[in-house]
Amino acid sequence: MNELGLKKVAPIEQDTSLQVIAEKKAEAEVQAAFVIAKKFPRDLNQAYMNIIESCKRPLLANSALYAYPRGGKMVTGASIRLAEAMIAAWGNVDCGVREISQSNGVSVAEAYAIDLQTNTRITKTFHVPHYRDTKQGGKRLTDSRDIYEIVANQGARRLRACILAIIPGDVVESALAQCKKTQESSDIPMVDRVRKMVTVFDEIGVKVDHLEKCLGHTLDATIPTEIVNLTSIYRSIKDGIAKREDFFDIGTKDAKTIEDLEKLIQDKDKKVKVNKTTGEVIDAKT
Repeated sequence: MNELGLKKVAPIEQDTSLQVIAEKKAEAEVQAAFVIAKKFPRDLNQAYMNIIESCKRPLLANSALYAYPRGGKMVTGASIRLAEAMIAAWGNVDCGVREISQSNGVSVAEAYAIDLQTNTRITKTFHVPHYRDTKQGGKRLTDSRDIYEIVANQGARRLRACILAIIPGDVVESALAQCKKTQESSDIPMVDRVRKMVTVFDEIGVKVDHLEKCLGHTLDATIPTEIVNLTSIYRSIKDGIAKREDFFDIGTKDAKTIEDLEKLIQDKDKKVKVNKTTGEVIDAKT
């Protein structure tokens, strides 16, 4: 019988199929999880303290925040890494991302989070084209691993939103504040933190002059709060939430690789060499 009182009749072959067996097993596991959650409810105070303690770990704190510009202001929030840590400490929540269907080069997937105690369910359904932008142009994805990775990557953003809708807002704000405090109170010397920041930004095409223009001063004057902000910006770019150009004034020269630049300005009558560090043309012979 279903919720409408209608009896479902299925062929014997369908009842014994692996798909039906898997569905029944999953349903039983969910029902068991609800029962256990009711029997062992979360201790709100202990859950809160567990979250705050997690945010005192430097590795988590450094990957906990993201930032993106909106309406002329910088918006910050909890990353998927912090959301996962909070939901683990909060307890009695079932969450994840699952692919519902796949056809015509598009996957339909769902991110969800269910509070097993209150039966609160947050879901987000989304479509993922099997397509990826590369430096060589768009690429159609056919390998199952590539498809899985792109669905998981886009699903992570929706999963973060689902998790943050389950956990109370004041708890999230406290976690963010603790992560910022942990980053600012790092025992690593500031000069080493700045050097590391320069290195990771350089890997994604953001140079020293871009960072200094963003900060409004030279890097040797950087303070802990600015390191926190730059870390959030880096996380956003790295996770694909925002683009470099959203934060930094990157011109055409820097937007392309050195190899692209050589091809751009080269013609049949010129031989061009480009400085690999600065991107400046250092030799052009007619």
